[in-house]
Amino acid sequence: MGEWSDYFEDFPEENPANYINGTYVGSHKAQEHYARQAAARAKLEQQQSALNSEISRMIADGKARAAAKSGR
Repeated sequence: MGEWSDYFEDFPEENPANYINGTYVGSHKAQEHYARQAAARAKLEQQQSALNSEISRMIADGKARAAAKSGR
């Protein structure tokens, strides 16, 4: 018997990765769907990183102002 990948090439409807929300969509549409999800996830991570940097900067500025105000 061959590899699982060989089996899924012959019977793509048996591959769970070809299903989106329980509906068979075929391997090409599934790949497109997962690629869009990965791109959206990467964009979200980039935006979150930028927000985290801005928040860290704001906290540091606030601490510096508080230290200057207290005369340290």
